[in-house]
Amino acid sequence: MDRKTVLMFGWEFPPHISGGLGTACYGLTKSLMEENIRVLFVVPHAYGDEKFEMISASKILVGATEEEVIIPGTIHTAEQESVEIKVASTLVPYTNVESWHETKSITKWTYEYLTEDTTEKKIVGGKRYAFTGSYGPSLMEEVVSYAEVASVIAQQYSFDLIHAHDWLTYRAGIEAKKVSGKPLIIHVHATEYDRAGEKNINPEVFEIEREGMEEADLIIAVSHLTKDIVVSRYNIPEDKVRVVHNGITPDEIINTLDLPKIGDHIVTFLGRITYQKGPQYFIEAARIVLDYFPETHFIMAGSGDLLPAMMERVAQLKMSSRFHFTGFLKADQIHRVWSVSDLYVMPSVSEPFGITPLEAIQSGVPVIVSNQSGVAEVMEHAIKIDFWDIDAMASAMLNVLKYKKLSSLLQINSKRELESLTWTQASKKIKDLYHELTAIIQPN
Repeated sequence: MDRKTVLMFGWEFPPHISGGLGTACYGLTKSLMEENIRVLFVVPHAYGDEKFEMISASKILVGATEEEVIIPGTIHTAEQESVEIKVASTLVPYTNVESWHETKSITKWTYEYLTEDTTEKKIVGGKRYAFTGSYGPSLMEEVVSYAEVASVIAQQYSFDLIHAHDWLTYRAGIEAKKVSGKPLIIHVHATEYDRAGEKNINPEVFEIEREGMEEADLIIAVSHLTKDIVVSRYNIPEDKVRVVHNGITPDEIINTLDLPKIGDHIVTFLGRITYQKGPQYFIEAARIVLDYFPETHFIMAGSGDLLPAMMERVAQLKMSSRFHFTGFLKADQIHRVWSVSDLYVMPSVSEPFGITPLEAIQSGVPVIVSNQSGVAEVMEHAIKIDFWDIDAMASAMLNVLKYKKLSSLLQINSKRELESLTWTQASKKIKDLYHELTAIIQPN
């Protein structure tokens, strides 16, 4: 097979992450390169300390503080094993964008950082964009601006296909496809139905997702659960969607000092404190567990819009002395939490996949996951419950805490399963999809 080059659009990259998307992008990108795939990874805002040195010793920074030059119409071939394209925090094309589309004669764009607190500011001959790369109030504006910049980037590099991760980058992928004529893959890590539930769908986000799915030449879903949503809710043909489960990088464990044990039994919830993750069900089940094991302690690690309500509910149930709210944790802090945890519970209401259970298992922690998660499809040796069944959840917690042999068997057998749940396996499947797609679709 000839070697493929992929123009890949993401929104975050380690160590700057707020959820599983950045972790997945890193694991997949690293493994694709090991499969002899060139990756040009684009983010709206790079900080300079991304983990690209762990992927390749060489990298190209385009649009960075060193004011790299972009020349529309000129093709740059990626000789490096990986390329990071970072759009500067503030984008300033000093030449007129519209003129270039009319004459195709512009030879140079430059970028610089500005200190103004503005998202867009008109200047002579162009615009400025302030990309934060975050999930703040200007998110939708940045998604639109990112797509505009993507169309320019797609004209600078030679590549075989486009791969866009999650709804934030779908329009960027679409614009890159329009100007390059190359096939587009969108990677569905979650849908608006997962994030918001049936009754709180954001119509603007839904429309972006629908448009991305329709414009894509192929869709990768992270689970059969996600594929079912794509087909049934977005009316996408079933044969257009392929399932590739997420994975984990073997033995990627950070050596940190263990935390002091705060109790004989420690049960952990780790994830965003949002409706999707089901923290309220974890708390109600914890109340039942304390009736049998009153010395059990519960760690709720993460942040989110429901955090104040969850803290209030714990206080109402008089469990404050047994609950520990940590807020958002970085990677080394998470590993310290695993070092004291006897059990990890993921009671998600709708979880397209769920990488965190794999990370817990790799650290030697048995897991309980909801049936409403993609990871439940591939983990035989995990206890599975319905997110809403707090009695079953509490019973499962009690059994693992009470019966050490059960806990040990779950640890041993589930860790063995991780051998086939790696990013290497996922990247092999995606590499085959790349070749399949480019063989079918010839660029214009």
